[in-house]
This record gives sequence, structure tokens and C-alpha cells, in this order.
Amino acid sequence: MAMAMAILFIIFPLAYSIPFIVLHGIGDQCSNRGVKTFTEELNSFSGVKGYCIEVGNGSWDSWFLPLTEQTNIVCEKVKQMKELKGGYNIVGLSQGNLIGRGIVEFCEGGPPVKNFISLAGPHAGTASVPLCGSGIFCILADSLIKGQVYSDYIQEHLAPSGYLKLPNAIPDYLEKCRFLPVLNNEIPSKRNFTYKERFSSLKNLVLIMVSPLQFEQDTVLIPKETSWFGYYPDGEFNPVLPPQETKLYIEDWIGLRTLDKAGRVHFISVPGKHLGISVEDMKKHVVPYLKDHSSKEDSTSKAGFSRMRKIISEH
Repeated sequence: MAMAMAILFIIFPLAYSIPFIVLHGIGDQCSNRGVKTFTEELNSFSGVKGYCIEVGNGSWDSWFLPLTEQTNIVCEKVKQMKELKGGYNIVGLSQGNLIGRGIVEFCEGGPPVKNFISLAGPHAGTASVPLCGSGIFCILADSLIKGQVYSDYIQEHLAPSGYLKLPNAIPDYLEKCRFLPVLNNEIPSKRNFTYKERFSSLKNLVLIMVSPLQFEQDTVLIPKETSWFGYYPDGEFNPVLPPQETKLYIEDWIGLRTLDKAGRVHFISVPGKHLGISVEDMKKHVVPYLKDHSSKEDSTSKAGFSRMRKIISEH
């Protein structure tokens, strides 16, 4: 019997939970208390090992390093992490979601991403640069924003300009914005089927929109429905189209409709301010997708099963 059980475990490996990475938002860094606590809580609640992946020096580069460069940095890091070789999950926070999607779509030779959990991601763009404050980063960012946001200089020196989508300037956006139009396969002459194929291969896409309390407004993501790929129609700031009514979804530019029709997109709304998610909602909407089990080998073929039965019968 012992021999049979040993053979069973060899042919049918026990399921295991793959690791996850956290990609923080703009103006943040892995060493900050909020991100550290968030990552540690996910580790604790899920029982799965997670890693916050830093981009350059953190806060500064999150503001002033173009998103293509940020994505390339993270791509190289995940390829070098032996812990992720068997696949991993992504938890994205705000701007970090665009880097995460860049990893899924652009990262050649990277380990496979299974589940993508997005908290307040500007997936369809934002109609305003995120409000910042009065610190040195914000003073520099504000001075850059006063320039032409789709100019080469701004695109090279201000990360949010890579996903600023002004509904009244769509031709300039498509021609000169360097990140989001490529990520979302929006340019007709440059649509890349590989990006769509990679994105639609996700096992689960969890889109969490944080809805401010009554009489409050999200001052970071405009509109907040961008967290679900909802956005304004071209040329208008009203109404906000639900994701299913956007061209990106209808024409399936990146595979969002494909994922949705397969039941692999989960549209979730939680109350709170930007990136504000309660422990209860974390456990309900994030943790289950980190505990998602996979087996290290696909050893459930009929040949393997027949071989196991033969060996067991001989003992």
C-alpha cells in the first residue's frame, strides 16, 4: 500500500498555490508602510508567498520614468526570479496595473501569468492627471503637465502622460501617446494579435472598482469606471460607457470580450476611496484568486493513469 501511495504522489503531484507579485501605484514604493502592510496581509490571508516588485527607486521613477521603461524593468525582474518560473499571479494597484498588463502582453520569455487581480486600475485611460499634492514630486509633475501632454518631452518624462486619454483630443492621443494606445491595441494599423492572445490566456481577470461614498468623487481615476475598462465616447466627456459598449470590447482588441464570454472576467465594486479596500473585501475578492491551486505537472493523462493501475496491481 505504501508503494502504491508513493507512486500515486509521483504520477499525480499534489496541488500547490503559485506565488504572486504586487505592483504598486504612482508615488508609492514597496518599502512604504501601506504597500508593505498590504503585501504582508495578502501573504498571511492566503498562505501564499508574495513579492512586491520595485521599479527603479520607487516613488520618483513611478512618476517620471516612462511606462514602457517601467514595464521593461519589471519584465527582466520576473524573468530572473526562480520563484516565478512555474507561473504566478499579479495584484496591481492603480498605475501598477498598466505595468502588470504590459508584462502579460509585452514580456517576451517571461513566466506565465495565471490570475490578474486589478485594484483601481486606469485600464481605459484617465481624463485627468492624478492629483498629487504639494511635495517636490508634485511641483515637478505640475510644471510638466502645464506643457503639451502629448509632446515628446512630456511623454518621455511624465509616466501618467502614457495613459492620459483626453476625449476631446483622440487624434493626438492615438498618434502621440506612447503607452496606452499600444497596450490596448487601439491603433488600427498596428494591432498586434500576440497581445490579444496573451491577455486572453489569463485564467481569471478580477477588475475591482473602488466606488466613493455618496457625495464623494474619485479624484484620481476619471472616470472611475476605467477600472472596468469603461470610458467616455470619443469626443465627449459624457456619458461614461460601460465596458461592453466600448469599441475595445465590441471589436475585442485585446481579448477582453473573449475572456468575458468565457466567464473569466469578474467585475467587482467595493466602497471606499482610491485604493481603499477593507480587509473583509480583500479576503472576499482578492485572496481566493491567490489560493487558486495548480499542479506542477499535467500527469492526469489516460496513459499515466493506466500505468499507475498496472504498477499498483503488481504490488
